[in-house]
Amino acid sequence: MKKRIAMLCFLFSTVGLLFAGGTQESGEKEIKLTIAGRDGAYGEAMQMAADAYHEKHPEVSFEVLKLSGSSLFEKTVIDMRSETGTYDVILIDDPNATQFLEVNWLANLDELYKQAGVSIDSDFIEPTLRLGRYPYTANGTLYALPFAGNVELFAYRTDLFAKYGLQEPQTWSQVLTAVKTIDKNEPSLDGVVFRGVKGNPIVTGFLPIFWAFGGKILDADGNVTINSPEGLNALHYFLELSKYAPEGVSMYQSAQVKDAIYSGKAAIATEVWPGWIGDLENPEKSSVVGKVKVIKHPGEVEKSSPMIGVWLAGIPKASKHQQAAFDFLRFLTSYDMQVAMSDSVGLPPTRSEVYKLASQQAKYPWYPAQLDALRSGVARTRTTKWKEVEDQLGTVLQFALMGNISAEQALAEAEKGITNILK
Repeated sequence: MKKRIAMLCFLFSTVGLLFAGGTQESGEKEIKLTIAGRDGAYGEAMQMAADAYHEKHPEVSFEVLKLSGSSLFEKTVIDMRSETGTYDVILIDDPNATQFLEVNWLANLDELYKQAGVSIDSDFIEPTLRLGRYPYTANGTLYALPFAGNVELFAYRTDLFAKYGLQEPQTWSQVLTAVKTIDKNEPSLDGVVFRGVKGNPIVTGFLPIFWAFGGKILDADGNVTINSPEGLNALHYFLELSKYAPEGVSMYQSAQVKDAIYSGKAAIATEVWPGWIGDLENPEKSSVVGKVKVIKHPGEVEKSSPMIGVWLAGIPKASKHQQAAFDFLRFLTSYDMQVAMSDSVGLPPTRSEVYKLASQQAKYPWYPAQLDALRSGVARTRTTKWKEVEDQLGTVLQFALMGNISAEQALAEAEKGITNILK
């Protein structure tokens, strides 16, 4: 650990001048920042940043909480609602951002940038930065910075595509053609795999198809428009595609999808995430080394529409150390820190230049595609009730996948349910 911290200190020696001096609360010699963060790789990355910052600024210590997603949400909501000020920096899953922003729980970062006499770095990938703005526009006020650039991706077997003379799919129609061809000629393989469990899993897999077919859950005026000709075309396509998925795919979670990819049991995975594919080229864990290519999703009527899954970092308005928290927030999302976190724990960057580094592309060959996907990424519907909307849609999608209801019935039920939720 000491060796890693020393390395990080050297790495950030040029950054220290940028973030040091004049940013701590006047008269405070020692400050403790409490961070409400995630577990897993996100927690490791956050701890790296806190340790490196403390080495440069010994007067600032940290308590980094590494929480599950549900626990993080619950604890931060309770604290910010009561204005207790327990936390100085919090991580926010982007679908939850609207709920926090509508009630004005986060510090205005535009004002903090102005007070510090600095500007927002232009290197942040614009769709990731926009998720921290309110209203959700390119010019909305900034309340959170993008910490982790998660985005949904698509994977296919290049060896099988070459074997049957198939081109890299640019449209979902081409995907279906490839799936049918491979499924017919490779009886031991499944043509496609995805998550089919109701709720978030199946919705996450379906939305890049839905959006590419021109579907929209809400229109610009907030009307529920999921039960449209475009939406119906997308669901009919999804159900046709599912005929070439493994038996029981309606109960598939990420573990089953990852196993199908790594073992070579499936030709195409319509949904993969950066955290799932880190060992694709590791021969000790993968039987498809050199045979899988990861790309952004195909388009159809509309352009490629991958789902963004960014984690944001913000400062609660009730924090008693806003200036110190802001200084750390800029350090956390700085170019050098993002390089270090990407290299050490595989944290998906939110800065375009990190994706272009030869050292990172050698380690993560899909980085160019991931950057492309982030630039094309689509955010989930900006509503404070996204979780309820997702549950409603995910339930009817699974029923349709299992053959219990038709596509028409599914979207009619979805529209009725979502309309009631949003009343």
